[in-house]
Amino acid sequence: MALEKPQWTELFHEVVTSGLCTGCAACVVACPHDVLDYTTAEGAYKPFHLDVDGDAENCTHGEKGCTMCTRACPRFRNWETEIDQHRFGRERTDEEVFGVGDVILARSSDAAVRDQGQDGGFVSTLLIYALEHDLIDAALVSGLEGDGTTWRAEPRVASTREEVLETAKSRYTYSANLLAYPQAVERGAERIALVGTGCMVSAPGAMQSRKAGKIARRLSLTVGLLCSKTFDDSLFEEYFEAQYGIARRDIAKINIKGLFQIWTHDGSYHEVPLKGAHAFTREGCTHCPDFAAEHADISAGGIGAYSDWTLVIVRTDIGRELVAALQNEGLIETRPGDDDPGAVALLHKLARLSRKRWPETAVPGPRRLPVSSS
Repeated sequence: MALEKPQWTELFHEVVTSGLCTGCAACVVACPHDVLDYTTAEGAYKPFHLDVDGDAENCTHGEKGCTMCTRACPRFRNWETEIDQHRFGRERTDEEVFGVGDVILARSSDAAVRDQGQDGGFVSTLLIYALEHDLIDAALVSGLEGDGTTWRAEPRVASTREEVLETAKSRYTYSANLLAYPQAVERGAERIALVGTGCMVSAPGAMQSRKAGKIARRLSLTVGLLCSKTFDDSLFEEYFEAQYGIARRDIAKINIKGLFQIWTHDGSYHEVPLKGAHAFTREGCTHCPDFAAEHADISAGGIGAYSDWTLVIVRTDIGRELVAALQNEGLIETRPGDDDPGAVALLHKLARLSRKRWPETAVPGPRRLPVSSS
């Protein structure tokens, strides 16, 4: 951090209103004065300052020296280098286009978990193991509103096997899972896992590297989800239903494998072109450079040729220890990443494409690419 004390005013102008804000909500949950809130109105997914102790652009607590919001933000100024150095003890090299880590393929050994999970149930198995072996007290995840028929994602806390499996499977609208942090603390959780896309899982590293207090300490495990973008909620009515006759209430499961794979409750299966959905890309995703959730302990995603296997990037000692424990107890099956060269190639491709989104006017680090691919 610079010698100045950057606060909400700088965050508002440099991130929130500049196009860099991903809507991760780290600033909101880190604020010790409860003057920041969060809106999803009209697809905004952004923090805002309440009309108390300041206004939209100014914070009286910031003027008195509070810098917690900028310490928490994983898109503020030299965020990538700061988090790299904290997480890995070094900056990633230009050749590490999807970040630091080793690639494997993995899936749950439990057929029931595979059925309830996404792409082999690896993440569900990992969370269940961590909870049942007293490694974490709770996990911040996403679920679906109400009875699930709205397909609107919302932040949830999972602290049991049942809650993990209830919140399994992917959603392709955004959920700022960090907003479930206060609920986890209310339940007494001190060791909390964060499951989320790259924009979210960079937040604990930002908080820890900038010494953001208790929240930085409590977020003790990060599981990143590979993500090129999420979509505005209008995708369901204006694309799936208007153009393909698929009502959101009828959808049972969604996956993306170069196109939308949609299963409905009547047993039907539909394929919908991904290209037509680009117009519904969420604003916060348009400048995000992090496809591969590069600051997670473990990153995971179903981008391979095998629909029941997860591509996993193991990045930290914590991640390696967890994967080794799952293997030793026979809870997961693993294969070398090279068993699916197409998935590894796609990982490189999508990581490069995401890095090119970062604006040239911002801190340049996240645009770094190998010379051969720039």
